[in-house]
Amino acid sequence: MTVIRVAAKGRGAYRTIAAALAAAPAGALVGVEPGEYAEPLRLARRVVIEPEAGHGSVVVRPPAGPAVTVTAPDCVLTGLVLRGADPAEALVRVEDAAGLLLEECELSGGRIEVLGSAAGSSAAANAALTPDAELTAELADPVNGGGVLLLRRTTLSGARNTALHLAGDARARAEDTLIGEVDGIGVVLSGSAVLVAERLRVRGTSGSALRVRGGARLLAQDCAWTGAGRNGVLVQDTAVALLAECRIDGAARSGVRVSHEARAELTDCRITEPGGNGLEAADTARLSARGCRVEAPAGHGVLATGGTTLVLADAVVDRADGTALHLGDRAVAVISGSRVRGGGDHGLAAVGGAHVEMTESTLEDFQSCGVHVEDEARAVLGAVRVTGGETGVRVRSTPPEPSELRDCSLLGQRRSGVEIGSGSAAVLVGVRVAEAAGAGVAVDAGGRLAMSGGGVSGGAGSGLVLGRGAAAEVSGVRVDGSGKNGILVGDSVSGTFDHCDVSGSAFPALHVGKGAEVRFRGCRVFDCGQDLGMADGAEPVFEDCAAIRVRTSVLPALTDRPGGPPPSRPTGPVGPTGPGTPTGPGAPTGPAAGAATSAADGDELWQQGEPEPEPETLEDLLAELGELVGLDGVKRDVGGMVKLMQTVRLREEAGLPAPPLSRHLVFAGNPGTGKTTVARLYGRLLKALGLLSRGHLIEVDRSALVGEYVGHTGPKTTEAFLRARGGVLFIDEAYALVPAGASNDFGTEAIATLVKLMEDHRDEVVVIAAGYPDDMDRFVTSNPGLSSRFTRSLTFADYTSAELVSIVEHHAQRHRYELTTAARKTLAEYVELIPRNAQFGNGRTARQLFQHMTERQAMRVAELTAPDSAQLMQLDEQDLP
Repeated sequence: MTVIRVAAKGRGAYRTIAAALAAAPAGALVGVEPGEYAEPLRLARRVVIEPEAGHGSVVVRPPAGPAVTVTAPDCVLTGLVLRGADPAEALVRVEDAAGLLLEECELSGGRIEVLGSAAGSSAAANAALTPDAELTAELADPVNGGGVLLLRRTTLSGARNTALHLAGDARARAEDTLIGEVDGIGVVLSGSAVLVAERLRVRGTSGSALRVRGGARLLAQDCAWTGAGRNGVLVQDTAVALLAECRIDGAARSGVRVSHEARAELTDCRITEPGGNGLEAADTARLSARGCRVEAPAGHGVLATGGTTLVLADAVVDRADGTALHLGDRAVAVISGSRVRGGGDHGLAAVGGAHVEMTESTLEDFQSCGVHVEDEARAVLGAVRVTGGETGVRVRSTPPEPSELRDCSLLGQRRSGVEIGSGSAAVLVGVRVAEAAGAGVAVDAGGRLAMSGGGVSGGAGSGLVLGRGAAAEVSGVRVDGSGKNGILVGDSVSGTFDHCDVSGSAFPALHVGKGAEVRFRGCRVFDCGQDLGMADGAEPVFEDCAAIRVRTSVLPALTDRPGGPPPSRPTGPVGPTGPGTPTGPGAPTGPAAGAATSAADGDELWQQGEPEPEPETLEDLLAELGELVGLDGVKRDVGGMVKLMQTVRLREEAGLPAPPLSRHLVFAGNPGTGKTTVARLYGRLLKALGLLSRGHLIEVDRSALVGEYVGHTGPKTTEAFLRARGGVLFIDEAYALVPAGASNDFGTEAIATLVKLMEDHRDEVVVIAAGYPDDMDRFVTSNPGLSSRFTRSLTFADYTSAELVSIVEHHAQRHRYELTTAARKTLAEYVELIPRNAQFGNGRTARQLFQHMTERQAMRVAELTAPDSAQLMQLDEQDLP
């Protein structure tokens, strides 16, 4: 090998690197003396350049243009420092068919650009998805076309627009490389380019960490992408991204977004705290995630819309602020072996024409439903367990085929275990419902239920509730220990109950409403005070039924006379008889006393004398508002609005005209200042005032309202708005609907649609627009209809240091930790030093700080031989980061 020196002195040494390169034969080694070289380098032959005094001792800083241009294959730069003159320009440029290895180099102030032929074949692209030895061999093979880059233990920072760009059929491999502080996108792949990345770290980008478009391919393993200003990974067009054991933290928008006809496959990846959705698929994209975790997204955990295909296997979705799994439009999803827990709305929501199959999975503790199905959507659930939530499974859809639940279990819902809406249908096979606060299974007016096997136990309401005009085919179901009726059949219901058992119900085991055409065959009632209650005009048919250990029984007589009414209908109390039975003026007076006409609220067909669940009171809600840390101005404003609305209601009740009143609000504040929390509480306050029917909160952002094609935005906005009927539509970062400097944007169509919907449904939906204070004026003034409706703005100030300490202490008390006096003092000092910059997250920062403290405490306590309970609960000053 020919060795050439670059030095300021010495015989035979070249004074510049460029001169040495001009004289070097192919395969030469160019050794460079320490110093700074203000010259561009052009590698036209296969050479190796390395500093004589070790890594970092040679700096190449040209006055303009690229620092290095490579036109030959198999070139190597080792240990060099490259500085660009313009961060928006190329710092290193690898031409078509050229090849470069950058090893332990430091680059700043420009991007790496690898070019290839626009007509590069997919075969050439696929060739890069090969073992290391084969890819390395391609560095010297210009026949395959496209520039080739190999990065090892290299850093790239301070670029603008993008840091690494592969175009055409370029190929690259990045190992143990860091890309950071980019005013734009970290890595862009276009054309049919291919990147193989191992332990690639990308952090601090104002745009997405990686963007894969065209027909490009990304294969990444054990990579970490942190703090992207937009998406963690964006995959578009027909591109493919394969990610294994990668971590995506704190992306401002989605962790991974796949759109158009692109495909993404994730294995054992982790997405934490994205500002938008954890995983997102749109258009006709395909997204597969196996063994992945999505933690604490500010939007949905997983969002699939359009005609996308989603596959989730052995996944965990934890603490989504929105719905954990949201499927819309024509999306198709197959979910297996997954765990979904905690969230601001539903565990799984299927709307539009979506279709979902979920098996061997669990859903735990949601604000609203474990599973919610509406519009034309259909859900097929097998061996799914739903714990907690307002409703376990709610079906309000009318697809060609009914939704199905097989071998599922539902436990501890605050309302119904299963709710079937008006006109909807569901098939339940082997479904078990336990300890619901309302009905076990509730069917609204006109709904249809087919249920076989399984049962309902321990609920506070009735076991099965069928609303007016519903239809039911029920067989082999056991209802145990209902707080009201075992089976409550409303007026005009039709159907059959075959070989069902009812035991231990507090009210009559069976209640049949007026005009119901129902048949009970082979049914048994055990251990109840009374077996049957009926409304006037009810004529059920009983065949081979029996009552066992029932104090007041009618069923034996009916059993002797199939098809006929009983000789005498019970007229006493509908509750259990004997000691402790309610009697007197407040007791029920007939078997159908107080029957309602809807089962939607879990058990609204209750009997008179059994109190309805206590609604939330204004006093309790205002007390809950007052307990929030800080937000003094917001609390005053909300309290004043409540008083104003109370006065309006009093005027209306007195027959006086109501003054003009806009309930829509602007919430202006930085992230983490409690906007979503107050919005959710505001909806509950309006429900308590009787101004909203449900008071629930639907949270959306630009991506949920604005389509990508002409004609797509209006339906998307309408769908989101109608989901909020009876409650609050919370638009986060609302100013994104009016991008600065964009005169022709689909966001204006979304705003126009919103204005019309707000007028058409002015008494049904309250809209709250939220975002940074400096940007919200642009949103409100973008449309005259908005400015006339958003007349009140609430300002959410950043939390003070003392308030942040209080939030940490609140989290500690909630999770049964105790701060020592020294920890509390040091915590206050620590919080005071946190920079209040763009990365400051207010309440989110406090929550993360508490999490770090508990992690450090766990590491400390693990070293103790036998820690007692006090040590397990104690957070000390050494637990602070």
